[in-house]
Amino acid sequence: MYKQLTSEADFDEAVSSNETVWVLKHSSVCPTSSAALHEFEAYLNDHADQSACIVIVQTERPVSNYIATELGYTHQSPQLFLVHNKAVAWQASHWSITSSAMAQAYAVLS
Repeated sequence: MYKQLTSEADFDEAVSSNETVWVLKHSSVCPTSSAALHEFEAYLNDHADQSACIVIVQTERPVSNYIATELGYTHQSPQLFLVHNKAVAWQASHWSITSSAMAQAYAVLS
């Protein structure tokens, strides 16, 4: 369904092509992040053809910080990016991460 990022190289590989990829920064101890993860997974269950990855901020803080720097966004969690052609096409955080918002964001790229 999605790949877990455990290194900076994992992130670089995920966004290195000109494909579109979802990147979720997830906190394993936050109820809001848990809700966002549920929405993320629900969306991906219906869109299995789309690439996605996740970084757990508690266990992979250096990777999370690297993503923030590379994408040019201040760290938040949960935080979701839609990366297209190596650039952020859309991003959301906290309660704005919903399956329907993801569908709308992806539709703009089609």
